[in-house]
Amino acid sequence: MGRLFSGGVRPIEISRKIGHAMGDSRSVGVKGQPVVANHFTVLLASADLERFADIRDTLMRDLSDAARESAREEGWTFMGPVQIDLTEKSGLRSGVVRIEARMKEADGATGVLHLPNGQQMVLGEYLVTMGRLPECTISFDDPNISRVHAEIRPEGGGFTLTDAGSTNGTAVNGVRISSHRLLDGDRITLGAAEIEFRAG
Repeated sequence: MGRLFSGGVRPIEISRKIGHAMGDSRSVGVKGQPVVANHFTVLLASADLERFADIRDTLMRDLSDAARESAREEGWTFMGPVQIDLTEKSGLRSGVVRIEARMKEADGATGVLHLPNGQQMVLGEYLVTMGRLPECTISFDDPNISRVHAEIRPEGGGFTLTDAGSTNGTAVNGVRISSHRLLDGDRITLGAAEIEFRAG
């Protein structure tokens, strides 16, 4: 891997610069929460972009995951899904990377739940119930999860998670909630199950 990126931009350098760009873009949302950029254009020299050609999709996915993790550690939130584009910048020297960062809302209500079993569920204009009952949209075999534990419904261009009066409660990012508007990268905990929400 070291030889592959020798003399050019390395993925870790791009990740660090995205992290710095998030910090520099920090603002305060309507509810007082820190909000940072979620749309990043990575400007690269032609030679560096060509070097990433065979791993482009994996690289963008890993960079997005790293950005979400950094935001989670800092307590920052996004207005929409994290999106990263790799673009050639004419006149840029090989080994140099520049980041253009901006805040961008989600285009409509889109979201995906990443379930503990590795499966994914795309959210849409319908109610999703989670619990122990087989009739629930997402069913768990866990005695610490109530029969109908929580639900997710589309609301105002996004999705809202609501605890359905469960015995052991529902948590998001380690904090117990009664109702919570889901943000990109949120981790939902029901009993021993952890579900990750990703916008877009």
